Amino acid sequence: QVQLVESGGGLVQTGGSLRLSCAASGRTFSSYAMGWFRQAPGKEREFVGRVSSSGISTRYADSVKGRFTISRDNAKNTVYLQMNSLKPEDTAVYYCAAADPYSGRAYSDERGYNYWGQGTQVTVSS
Repeated sequence: QVQLVESGGGLVQTGGSLRLSCAASGRTFSSYAMGWFRQAPGKEREFVGRVSSSGISTRYADSVKGRFTISRDNAKNTVYLQMNSLKPEDTAVYYCAAADPYSGRAYSDERGYNYWGQGTQVTVSS
């Protein structure tokens, strides 16, 4: 069992930056790949990025590539999402999730994640 708690959301102006954190409980955190997803009002939840269990490999949605960076500190049981050059269309609730290593799903498929945080709101003003 993994429990996830996101933090770091807030209100920022266009072009600004935020860093989200996702703190995980459980001694097996380092064995999970971790993902970030977001859901804007009236839209479906979408993939943002993913980091491998070791932190070496990352994948990003095209919409955030070059602006967002995912990292993790397994000693602190925490994964981060650094968001730069924020745009109004980045406004959403952001969720971190722990990947199910046996799902067989694509890394961007939310059905491949079996533990989710409660989400943190990010609002980018124009």
